[in-house]
This record gives sequence, structure tokens and C-alpha cells, in this order.
Amino acid sequence: MNVLPPPGKKLHIKTYGCQMNVYDSNRMADVLAPLGYARSDSVAEADLVILNTCHIREKAAEKIYSELGRLKLLKAERAAAGGRLILAVAGCVAQAEGAELLSRAPCVDIVFGPQTYHRLPEMVARAARADGGVLDTDFPAEPKFDFLPEPSGTGGVSRFLSVQEGCDKFCTFCVVPYTRGAEYSRPAAAVLAEASQLVALGAREITLLGQNVNAYRGDSPNGESWGLGRLIRALAAIPGLLRIRYTTSHPRDVDTELIEAHRDVPALMPFVHLPAQSGSDRILRAMNRGHRVADYRSTVERLRAARPDLALSSDFIVGFPGETDADFEATLALVRAIGYAQAYSFKFSARPGTPAALLRGQVPEAAKAERLAALQGILAEQQRAFNRASLGRDMLVLFEKAGRQAGQLVGRSLHLQAVHVHAPAHLIGAVVSVRPIALSANSIGGEIAA
Repeated sequence: MNVLPPPGKKLHIKTYGCQMNVYDSNRMADVLAPLGYARSDSVAEADLVILNTCHIREKAAEKIYSELGRLKLLKAERAAAGGRLILAVAGCVAQAEGAELLSRAPCVDIVFGPQTYHRLPEMVARAARADGGVLDTDFPAEPKFDFLPEPSGTGGVSRFLSVQEGCDKFCTFCVVPYTRGAEYSRPAAAVLAEASQLVALGAREITLLGQNVNAYRGDSPNGESWGLGRLIRALAAIPGLLRIRYTTSHPRDVDTELIEAHRDVPALMPFVHLPAQSGSDRILRAMNRGHRVADYRSTVERLRAARPDLALSSDFIVGFPGETDADFEATLALVRAIGYAQAYSFKFSARPGTPAALLRGQVPEAAKAERLAALQGILAEQQRAFNRASLGRDMLVLFEKAGRQAGQLVGRSLHLQAVHVHAPAHLIGAVVSVRPIALSANSIGGEIAA
């Protein structure tokens, strides 16, 4: 018989990394709610703390162990006072480290991977009975989404919705195929049902998530296989859903149907995150990306032809093993040719278990740092230029929440720019025409347009 906690338990989840982890953390809270756990922003008052981890960034595992060192002290204080704090580690670090994490950090009670959090009630009960040591990092045959409850809570204007998980691409630098498993697409009916539930909770914008979201191939209600473009058209028919976004895309999976959705569906926002990673064909082959620079540029041209106001974001890795000065200059040339509204760039760091970690020709740290600074300088100027071009031109902003100042609202433009305006609170959830009048480092200040 399961040991259920009494009502009034507090749950604290610290989320690292990508938007999919944000979605997963919210769904973990939904799964634990029937056990009496209410989510709390305070780690000090929590009865259960979950670290939902990401393995993409450098030294990700060591950062988690450092955080666990602090939580170990809190757990000891709680025990000395006659209480109990359950510590759990979830996500991709948990999947990669597995039993080693329990061995290195005995204070941890539960370790579980991204595909098993639907079994959290059972894990918590086992941890309560056995005083910890619960490990669940299997890739279950049944998809976790089939066992998740309906979304709950007060909702929010902008919400995430996972439609695709896993990756079959096996880029040589990436751990995702090993921590998230093979590509899986949720049935379209399940996606549409969850989207409708989110809208009922107050969502006006939904961002569709996937490791390769445009690889989505889900069973439709009539038995056909829908791609992402067809799914977006169906989502756009949900009353009250004003905006649709998606991330993260792979250049190989941008098909004609998706491009036509950008042309035809007003609710689909004209902003696409399309990781290039490198502007050198030689490095792209070493990365096993499966596309050439010419393919990437052609895809961008087709997207912009379909939606002329479309803006782009991207990811870049500098200092990949074997990258020469000429390879790096090719990346700079691609960046200058495309022009990005924003982008993310990183120095290559070897991930244990990935092929790139064993490649010859590792680039010295000093060279990687110099290249990264040069690339980020160009990307930052492109972002500033994109934002400067917004000044004096009215933009449509979806207000999401109150701002830091009294009477201030914060929202997002069509191109995902953060915009703050002094406006009445009843406009939260509405799309309003705003005239940008000032730029700051990370946002745009505006006023309600006449």
C-alpha cells in the first residue's frame, strides 16, 4: 500500500536549461498535486525538492553536485528538528549519471529521468518507506504523456506544450539521443486536447516544444500522419488561442507544409529558432548535422519568401574539434549573410559519451574564447540593429504579466522581443498596438499606440 503524505506538503522545483524542462517541471507539479503537494518558491519550507537538470551546458553535473551540497545541509537541519526533506534529481543529468549520482550524493532520495516522471507518486512513496535510494531511469515502452493528468493551476498567458521528444539525428556533440531517447511524436488529438485545456486556464499563446519539434509526425484523428505545419493549422482553430510558436527546429526538417503554414496562418508568429551551429561544411560534416550551408541558406530564403517579416534566431558552437581559422571565418560569413534578431553561441565543451569528446584536433581554450568574443560581438550588434529598427513603428504586443514598476505591464512582440509599457492591468492577455520609444539592453520601452 502506498504511503501518501498528508495535505499541506510543499514542493519546490528548481529548473535548469531548456523550455522542455520548464514544461516537464510544471507537469511534475501536476502529477504530485493529488498527493497533497503544493508548489512553493521557497526551498526552505519545502518537504520535497526536485532539481530538474540539463546536461547541455558545460560542467552541468558538477553544478548539480554543488547545489546538492547546499541542500544536504538543509536536509540535515530538517532531520535534527524532527522533520523530513526528500531530495530528488530529475532530467538529463539524472538520466546520464544514474546510480553514480546516488553513490556520489547519498543525501539524494530519488533519481529519475525525463521519461519517467509520470511515476513520481510511486517513487515518492517508495522513498518515504525505504528512506531514499530510488532510481528510475528506464525508457518505458509506454509514453509518459498517456499517464499525465490534465494541466492544472491558474495557468498563464504564455504556456509551453511538448509535442515531440527525443532525437534520431545523433549530432556528434550532443547528449540528447542518450538522455531523451528516440524521436516520439504525441498524437494530434492529445496535443489539441491539452492546448484547449491550457487556453481554458488562460493561455493566449502556446509554444510547441520538441528536441526537433519540426520532426513532428503525429497520428491524426482520422488516422493520417500530421506534420508540424498541419498540427499548427488545427491548433489555430482553437477559440481564444491568439499566438503559436515552436522551438527548437532542425534545418533538415523544415518542409514545405511548415513553410506554407508561416504564409497562411496569422496566429503562427514570424519568428523561428533555426540552429546553424557552424558556417563551415567541413565542420557540419564532423558534427553529423546532415545539412550543408547552402541548404541552410536556401531554407531561410524560402521562409522569408513565405513570410517577409520573419525574424531568425540560431545556435552556434565555436571551437569544435578541428575547426580552423578558415572554418570560423565561414561561420562569421554565414552570420553576416543571414542577419539574426538574436542568437545563442557557445564554446565547444566535450560531453562524456559523445563522439566529439574523442575527436582529435581539440581547439585550445584561448582560441575558443577569442572566436566566441568575435562572434558574439557581431551577433550583439545584429540584435541591437534589429531592435533599433523597431523604434517609431507600432508593434503588436501580447501582455503577459505585471512589470516591476507600479502600473507597468510586460509582454512580447511578434518577434519575441520583451516590451514594457505603463498600461492598465485588464490588458493582460490582450494583444495591443504599442509604439516603441526606448531601448534597453534586454527590452523595449513603449507606449500604447493611439
